[in-house]
Amino acid sequence: MSVRHVIVVLGLLAVLLTGCERAGRPDGAPLRPVDPAWRSLTLPMPPGAPGRPLLRAATACAGRWYVVGGVADVAGATRPAVWSSADGVTWSLPRLVPLSFYGRQQVLYAAACRAARLAALGTVSGGVHGNPRVGSWIEGADRVVREVPAPFERFGGPRAVSASRLVAGPHGWLIVGSRVDGAAVWASADGAEFTLREGLPELAGDRRGRTAAYDGLAVGTGWLVVGAVLPAGGAALSPLAWTSSDGVAWRRAELPAPGGRGQAQRVVSVGGAVVAVGPVGDGFVAWRTAADPVADGAAERWRRAGAFAATGPGVAAVAGLTAVGPGLLAVTRSGAGHRLWYSDDLGGSWRPVTMPVPVADSGETAVAAVAQGERLLLMADDGRGAHAWWTSGSALRGGDGNGSLPSTWN
Repeated sequence: MSVRHVIVVLGLLAVLLTGCERAGRPDGAPLRPVDPAWRSLTLPMPPGAPGRPLLRAATACAGRWYVVGGVADVAGATRPAVWSSADGVTWSLPRLVPLSFYGRQQVLYAAACRAARLAALGTVSGGVHGNPRVGSWIEGADRVVREVPAPFERFGGPRAVSASRLVAGPHGWLIVGSRVDGAAVWASADGAEFTLREGLPELAGDRRGRTAAYDGLAVGTGWLVVGAVLPAGGAALSPLAWTSSDGVAWRRAELPAPGGRGQAQRVVSVGGAVVAVGPVGDGFVAWRTAADPVADGAAERWRRAGAFAATGPGVAAVAGLTAVGPGLLAVTRSGAGHRLWYSDDLGGSWRPVTMPVPVADSGETAVAAVAQGERLLLMADDGRGAHAWWTSGSALRGGDGNGSLPSTWN
């Protein structure tokens, strides 16, 4: 098997889950499911040829909300799309300006924002071998979202594996992914011109094994990235986290997991801590560390916070993680479909959350959630249509669903 194929397997490999669905406190006691009052939102149809909206990711910052994806027409051709809102109720369609042949066909699959300015990643299969053609997009001061010209090998080429997630913070923007030699990042000060940083000591693979990065987070004095390593000669992934003050020099930390197996797939800041979640063994595990592990030297002081599980054969993964007030909402997927889980104690215990509609796990479906304060936006693409809802942190904690949301959300 070639190095490239090993990395592709590493990027896709997850834990096969079996058994009964369970959720509860760390002592194993059951917790009742959460059934919030989901309120439906209507997203307008993008201009152009009629088709099916494809919702893939959501982000929010500085009071603004974004959903990104695309449109598939009746012939199967795709084009990018962005929905934007200043209040979460009334949505507009920013003008998109693609600059390349593939840009006009991309579906946007990852998004982040900073100071109410969107950046996104898009992809479409193309070329002789049908490889992903990845590109980046940035919103200007005029609210127009433009494709950013880039050389082919910035995201593609013979060393390409994945550009998984896009994150933003006070230090700029960071794309998290992998190249043939392991985990890599792309850094940018303005969200437009990204610099690829691959083969970095500790971050990339080495004699200890091949690494992959899945998600990232801006912390107070730098960056935090989570992922996994496939040890040399091993057959199972082990969860890792990395910290850096400048995006160039990285420090690696192993996350505690039974038998050293698992992956850290999503990470978020909440309640004065950093929490990561990923599949481990027969379920999912949450890990916790300090709010700024770069500054206080806590990069290696991760501890297991709690665990939960979902039934169904197939590949299990954490598709999303967001802070809702002092709580956490996780989106998982497996053979049983997409599921929602809520924790109000920094990942120590988890309750299942009722989905507004069932969403299977397939290449045609997606579920994403994003919150600002107590306001939570949930979007789903069930393969037949696009849906969006909102609720509040108080609804997840057992309140009446109104919480502290402004009147425009009632």
